[in-house]
Amino acid sequence: MEDHPAPERTVIRSRYRNRGWGCGAGGFFLVLTVGVLLSLFNAGVGVGVSLRIPFTQSNLTLAGSLGAKSKTVAVLPNYTEGRLGGNQNFFNNSTTITIGPAEGAAVVILGRQDDAPAIDLHLELR
Repeated sequence: MEDHPAPERTVIRSRYRNRGWGCGAGGFFLVLTVGVLLSLFNAGVGVGVSLRIPFTQSNLTLAGSLGAKSKTVAVLPNYTEGRLGGNQNFFNNSTTITIGPAEGAAVVILGRQDDAPAIDLHLELR
């Protein structure tokens, strides 16, 4: 038998990671379609989840809203009031996008939220 060296494998590495969990342009198209449709009826939809972190006074809250500009903040859970874009928590990641009469907002909060219950699922249409 002849001994031939194995061919070298070429490894192609990209500069950036493939991020599969980001919304990317999806948020833009969601506000552009659903948000504009809701704003025509002067409506807003809000969804939120909050869980108490065991043995602490802190909660983890994920909330989002979509619809008319005047309704977007109003349909978020009441314990997120004043925290959209705020910095009073350990972690606060707020995102908003506005297209014409429509707006979408999302907030992730980790920290003390005095009015937040231990477990909460918030759904609101206004």
